[in-house]
Formats: sequence, structure tokens, C-alpha cells
Amino acid sequence: MSILHSSFFLKISIVAIVLLLISCQKPVKENSVTKPKVTVEEPKKPSIKAIKEKLQKEGFKTFDYIDEESGDTVIMQQYFIAFLKRGSNRSQNKEETDSLQKLHLGHLGRMYKEGYADISGPFGDDGDIRGITIYNTPTQKMADSLANMDPMVKAGRLIIEIHPWWAAKGFPLR
Repeated sequence: MSILHSSFFLKISIVAIVLLLISCQKPVKENSVTKPKVTVEEPKKPSIKAIKEKLQKEGFKTFDYIDEESGDTVIMQQYFIAFLKRGSNRSQNKEETDSLQKLHLGHLGRMYKEGYADISGPFGDDGDIRGITIYNTPTQKMADSLANMDPMVKAGRLIIEIHPWWAAKGFPLR
């Protein structure tokens, strides 16, 4: 074979090898960035003992309940349920009533935001008991004081009746 043919085959071989190498590489996508894997750790749930100690330190009354079916320990906490009852002063005109209602809802919203009330709502009938609020406070005196700050109560449109109420700590409504 002549040198010309050898040189030609060498060049062809080099081109073939380069093409083979290029074709084996993964295509790079434009604007692609390799994103690092982010592992988000779930916050560790405090133990029953730690929850109970914190509640007792803050002045809440608690006791343990052992669920017979699961064997789990459930913390029972004392809350205070406030019945908002029809008051004796219901002579306000519509404008005054609407204003009081707005202030009343603002008060209940503030109680919820600040962590003093867990749930509030009206009853669906037109009876003397107009609604309830469940206060998450260490004492009945504190719950009573907060409930009596309600503008509807101050105006005499509602009166408050509070009772201690026990419920499982952290269980949601269904």
C-alpha cells in the first residue's frame, strides 16, 4: 500500500474514533443545572413526658389515659368551654349590632391567634346559647377574664358561662 493510502486510512480512522467518542457522550441540555438533593428532616416530635412537663410547668392540669386498643398514652388536658349566652341588653339598633359583631369576631380571632382559644363558633339555632369558645388557658379565672373582654359581653348582648372540660391534647376534630 502506498503512503498516500495509509495516510488516508489513518485520517479516516481518527475521524471515526472521534465521531464514536462524541456520539457516546450524553447530550448536555441547555440551561440544565444539576440540582443537589435536599433532604428535609422532619422535626422531632416531643415525647409524651416532655409535653406533659411543659404543660404542668405552665400551670395546666393534665392526667394520662391509656388507650386500651392501642396501648398508647394519651395526655388529657383541662380546657375551659365558654358558653356565650343571650344577654339581657339586646336593644342595640342594626348599625350598633353590626359593629359589635365585627368587634366580637375580631376579639375571637385575636384569642385564637394569641393561642388562648382553640375553637369558637355559633350554634345553628336561635336558642339562648348563642355559641361556644374553647379556651386553652391554665385556669378558669384566666379563661373567664378573656371571655369577658369580648365587646358583645361588655355591651350586655352576651353573657358568659364557663365550665372545665377535659380533652385529649393534640387530637383534631373530625
